[in-house]
Amino acid sequence: MNKLQRLLQNKILILTICAAGIGGTFQYGYNLSIINAPASYIQMFMNTTWLERVGLPLESNVILLLWSFTVSAYPLGGLTGAVVAGPMAIMLGRKMSLLLNNVFVIIAAALSGFSRMAKSFEMIMLSRFFTGVNAGVSMNIQPMYLAESAPKKLRGAVALTSASFTALGLVLGQVVGLRELLGGEESWPFLLASNLIPALIQLTALPWLPESPRYLLIDRGDKESCISALQRLRGTSDLSAELEEMLAEQAAVKGQRAKNPWELFQNPALRWQLLSIVVLSSAMQLCGNDSMYSYAAYVFQEAGIPQDKIPYVVIGTGSCELITSVTCNMIIDYAGRRPLLLGGYTFMAGWAIVFMVALSQQTQISWMPYLSMACIFAYILSFGIGPAGVTGVLPTEVFDQMSRPAAYMICGSLLWFNLFLVGTAFPFIVKSLAHFCYIPFLVVCVCTALYVWFFLPETKGKSFLEISEEFRKRNFKTKTRAGFYKGPEEIKTTTL
Repeated sequence: MNKLQRLLQNKILILTICAAGIGGTFQYGYNLSIINAPASYIQMFMNTTWLERVGLPLESNVILLLWSFTVSAYPLGGLTGAVVAGPMAIMLGRKMSLLLNNVFVIIAAALSGFSRMAKSFEMIMLSRFFTGVNAGVSMNIQPMYLAESAPKKLRGAVALTSASFTALGLVLGQVVGLRELLGGEESWPFLLASNLIPALIQLTALPWLPESPRYLLIDRGDKESCISALQRLRGTSDLSAELEEMLAEQAAVKGQRAKNPWELFQNPALRWQLLSIVVLSSAMQLCGNDSMYSYAAYVFQEAGIPQDKIPYVVIGTGSCELITSVTCNMIIDYAGRRPLLLGGYTFMAGWAIVFMVALSQQTQISWMPYLSMACIFAYILSFGIGPAGVTGVLPTEVFDQMSRPAAYMICGSLLWFNLFLVGTAFPFIVKSLAHFCYIPFLVVCVCTALYVWFFLPETKGKSFLEISEEFRKRNFKTKTRAGFYKGPEEIKTTTL
């Protein structure tokens, strides 16, 4: 009965998670995957359009260049979205920023949906840029909004739903992109415009749900609205302890304004927090998980899977990430953040070694292609069980209310820049290193695992103030000239 009561009390929180997720990080995964199915049709459309315009067909290298611009527009838009997400979260609030963010998807859907009618491949490029902006904003604001709205004991699980919705979007994008659905030659404009549906769902549902209580109290100073939001999110449970904790956090940042990203780099009190999110946000893209998806079709073909069946098998790779992200969601507040990160990167390093050995022996040993297939699934599973979700939770937990939007701007910018970097560099890495192309990713996984082991504290079950205090002690554990250690209060006094 107690479990049922808790479930009923948390129904608004569950609805908030779903409404934020379907128009938030779901769009990131969905738009990342739907562009793959119609790639050849879009390239044909580019050539046909150019032929109608000037009477000459495009050369193959020019078509490839135009396609590269189309693909690159997405991370470029994501980088733009990550930069504007911080100011949006501060000025408009978390919920209103997510709602306004749907404007970018509506513009993108209109551009891609009418591109063939208008005979303009430039509209597709612009559409991909706007979908990237939408993804960049949602990847930053959604985990911030959910973590600030969740109770302490569920904070990790609630914030981690952002990764689950990303994986869900990835899988549904692969499914909808099948030739039998919207991935055919005649229907690809509808496929690219189908991201309008999640946006409309969010615009319908999210306005009825509460804003982040922490934003209302600490940023806006609106205690009554904060209590009202808490009552809706928590039901009839006692709010005094949680409200007291939030008031203490409000007192701790009283008189401060929201910080800019460059101020975080200048503040010695945030040294270890900043280093931690820079390392982990960079590793999330530099670990090679997205490159596994690029390699999947080749490996499956080598394993003897018929060409027309490969798209169905590729759906299995996205399903792996979805299964593990949901599993991680259920265990994060029991296992903790450090073990999941450490285990994820350690297993990825191990599977990278096995994968490279299997690739190098594919022509010599008959069963090696099957081992390569197993490595792809194992690598994606290892990524999903820790790094995929935990990385997005940490900026909320290790930064205070005034620094959090700027921290997410830095994280998001690194994520999108590194996505672009890996996407650009990976073909050259494969060309240079051949079957040993995963050596750079192996190094990243090993170094990240070592960093987590030696330097990252556990944040499970701790209040934001407790986490801040733990990092404060670490940041100010520095020797004075006399050979003594200064405590945090002494440092604070001498730096003012």
